[in-house]
Amino acid sequence: MGTSCLKSASVVQDLKVTIHKTSTIFPSKEMEKKSFFLSNIDRVVNFDVDTLHFFAANKAFSFQKVAEKLKKALEDALVHYSFLAGRLRLNPETKRLEIDCNAKGAAFVVASSKHKLSEIGDLAYPNPAYAQLIHKSQDLPLCAVQLTSFDCGGFAMGFTTSHAAFDGLSFKTFLDNLAALAANKPLAVIPCHDRHLLAARSPPRVTFPNPELIKLDQSPTGIESSVFDASKEEVDFRILKLTSKDILSLKEKAKGSTNASNSGFNVITAHIWRCKALSAPYDPAGSSTVLFAVDIRSKLNPPLPEGFAGNAVLTAYASAKYEELEKGEFSRLVEMVKEGAERMSDEYARSFIDRGELRDGFPRGDVLVSSWWRLGFEKVEYPWGKPKYCCPLVHHRKDIILLIPPFGAGGDDGINIIVALPPKEMEKFETLFHMFLRSV
Repeated sequence: MGTSCLKSASVVQDLKVTIHKTSTIFPSKEMEKKSFFLSNIDRVVNFDVDTLHFFAANKAFSFQKVAEKLKKALEDALVHYSFLAGRLRLNPETKRLEIDCNAKGAAFVVASSKHKLSEIGDLAYPNPAYAQLIHKSQDLPLCAVQLTSFDCGGFAMGFTTSHAAFDGLSFKTFLDNLAALAANKPLAVIPCHDRHLLAARSPPRVTFPNPELIKLDQSPTGIESSVFDASKEEVDFRILKLTSKDILSLKEKAKGSTNASNSGFNVITAHIWRCKALSAPYDPAGSSTVLFAVDIRSKLNPPLPEGFAGNAVLTAYASAKYEELEKGEFSRLVEMVKEGAERMSDEYARSFIDRGELRDGFPRGDVLVSSWWRLGFEKVEYPWGKPKYCCPLVHHRKDIILLIPPFGAGGDDGINIIVALPPKEMEKFETLFHMFLRSV
């Protein structure tokens, strides 16, 4: 059943990257300068997301040709996504975070590594050295792209984008459009930039409690105490694999006495939640909370347009006593996760957004399950081919567990689970992970 993958000893610690050229790229047409409204969902995710897209060598496309096409496509994309060429700012009158569409541009970097892709280890392992494939600019652009060649002819595209600009699904649409522009084709999807579709109601109406949110003024360290903060403890990384057979077994176990069907995400999240909650010392009478993202595009009335380009994901939650996590039925834990997702109705989402207008809050929980499993970055068809692997740049966050597609999965619809925990907690997590799988 579930098996551990690589540890840090198996990967290259230094990718030996040399930066050859750093430039600022601008929209290929002159754009109107304006203020760009951000929803309360956009405003609360004001941090960068770094993603890596690895490509095999393509004899028809030299690295120089890829760089030229990618740069031109980005210039054209900034016409259709003009806010990406702007900068975040606090509106002096409203005191709201917004984007100043000032056409200051995005960053574009060309670099090279002295290694071959085959030498840097399993691409699925969250190698800290991957940070060398990402560009961080003091100018704080909303988008920065670093294109890095490897000695084998393969290359990596490293994107840094502000989460306030995109969620995972809208970033996937951006990549589809970028690929289309690189191939001199029409946009794959016409983007919808009207974020007022997710504006708070006037007056705001909070009709649901949100126990998963903490008021920032109630937290002594504010946002730094959130589940998104990087851990200051020493942590070990592991990749734990669930095969299709494992996921099917979890689904069977989750049926319980009701014989209800469950999604792969729900059973995986319940399994991870139980392992994470019980891997550290706990009070059996206390409670544990798991957080996970729910796409609200289709849950709103009316639904958001297909090409909605902003953040349309809210944090759902499930809570249980530690005693229930340890001794309770697995089917009940899965049901709690399912209820958390189903709770996200149109009115619940609108109430959540309205709450942000009254008092900012931030999700709190013992673990956040962040799914990159089916975003489809690896399916984007560029002129030089599809990526051989895509992944986020992983940081030392012990309370965030990532679900990502396995490298070279072929026909196996399995999943890789990236976990970062202090050594003793990691040992306990792995033991529980396998034990609970065997009990299935």
